[in-house]
Amino acid sequence: MEKITLFDKTFRQYIPQAEIEGAIGRIAAGLDRENADAKDIPILLCVLHGALLFTAELMKRIHFNCQIASVKATSYIGTKSSGNVGFDLGLTADVKGRRVYILEDIVDTGTTILALRDLLSAQGAADIKVCAMVFKEEAYHQDMPVDYVGLRIENEFIVGYGLDYEEIGRNLPDIYILDKS
Repeated sequence: MEKITLFDKTFRQYIPQAEIEGAIGRIAAGLDRENADAKDIPILLCVLHGALLFTAELMKRIHFNCQIASVKATSYIGTKSSGNVGFDLGLTADVKGRRVYILEDIVDTGTTILALRDLLSAQGAADIKVCAMVFKEEAYHQDMPVDYVGLRIENEFIVGYGLDYEEIGRNLPDIYILDKS
């Protein structure tokens, strides 16, 4: 099994690119169904930097008019969520009266999406939904639904396909899991 080293941690291959892209295709199909007869133009909100690859792949697969926007949220220190969310870059679009899909690389504790929900609500978003490339259901204990899920995994630390360890590893085409052996 392929292994990589990022700084002081070793990771082993966990989810191949083809499986990731198949999951993104399923999310795109669901969004297409939901937006088939929509009269408005929803906003797809890319949560930087992690959701960049997910957003790009999703955009290639959807067939409805949409606007892309971004926000940079930070909550991780090393391999753990800090429990606090900071916004290094605010919203790049006006969301007042608009439907917004939050595009997240990973949802685990839900701290980031709750902070985004509060931010979007305060700015007048009409409807807010969450699309997660990866969902750690076991770690999630929030009242906000995750509307679209690509892959469900155990509560383990992963990198690749946009996900990082100390800002590296995002460029890997597959997803890797922390090797504890």
